[in-house]
Amino acid sequence: MTRKVTAGLFDIQVNGFSGIDFNDACAISGEALDHALGAMLATGVTACLPTIITGTRDEMDARLRALDRAARASRLGAAMIPGYHLEGPFLNPMDGYAGCHPADSMVQPDPEWVSCFERALSRPILMVTYAPERDDDERFAKSLHAQGKILSVGHSAADIETVARAAHAGARMCTHLGNGVPQLLPKFNNTIQAQLGCDDLCASFIADGLHIPPGALRSMLRSKGLARSILVTDAVSAAGATRPGAYRFAGSVVELGRDGSVRIPGSNYLAGSSLTLDRAVRNVVAWTDACFEEAIAMATENPQRILASAFGRHGIAAQPGEVEWNDKLQVVAARVGDHKYRPTFDPSL
Repeated sequence: MTRKVTAGLFDIQVNGFSGIDFNDACAISGEALDHALGAMLATGVTACLPTIITGTRDEMDARLRALDRAARASRLGAAMIPGYHLEGPFLNPMDGYAGCHPADSMVQPDPEWVSCFERALSRPILMVTYAPERDDDERFAKSLHAQGKILSVGHSAADIETVARAAHAGARMCTHLGNGVPQLLPKFNNTIQAQLGCDDLCASFIADGLHIPPGALRSMLRSKGLARSILVTDAVSAAGATRPGAYRFAGSVVELGRDGSVRIPGSNYLAGSSLTLDRAVRNVVAWTDACFEEAIAMATENPQRILASAFGRHGIAAQPGEVEWNDKLQVVAARVGDHKYRPTFDPSL
């Protein structure tokens, strides 16, 4: 049997996992976080940015503080959580762009919010997703870029000119490109085309076949280029779950369908995903031109590279991690620091 060893996977957008909602300020604890991180380690993830989504200022502050307390109390937190990803509230509230985020809690981008949130935390906010069309004179992007944050365009209607200005001001990435947009867009000067065509921006993709159909994913990776592409899960508490049904996400109930989709009940909007990052790697190999090594780079080297400046600014040293894969590209062992995962059975059998 052929086995391969790679670097550990790095998920820079994950809202929860295995029944644990990172956005639940009342329920998140060190024990709960260890449960989620242990389940993620079993999928090959050795580092992640827990992601807090849009809420009121008080709600987001409470979520971040509770998550940070849990990370300090967690056994795996020190090895697997270098910092956090803020996805909101600086997004576009228009229908289709807002997605499952509460539009009435969205505000104009304001760097003071980020500074205020971060002062109470033991770990930094490393990444912020925002809509640059709401950033007057690029003040927000310039300020956060100067602070060593990674600015990512997402849930945005930014056109070609606006995306170019955002990149010049310090934006470096696109969040789950192809999603957080309406079904109908202008034919050419739309935000998907604008972000795909901007060579100064890397882009993350949710490779589950639901957020982006396989054929479209293949085209988008060709356009953006594999070196500028990053795999993420955007996972919620339903990820790693064993059965369809209702799960908690940021104060709401979402429903895991039999097809693996996660939606607000009664809505067509996807509300995060149930994807695991090892499955995303397998999907990319099966659906696109990428080989296994290239798919692995999109979940290891590429996110590390985009975050390298933020790590350096905040004095963060990544914990070394590695993953062992069988010939079916299934995880059979994973390690980060002194923490190891090995199943009690061989999944290749």
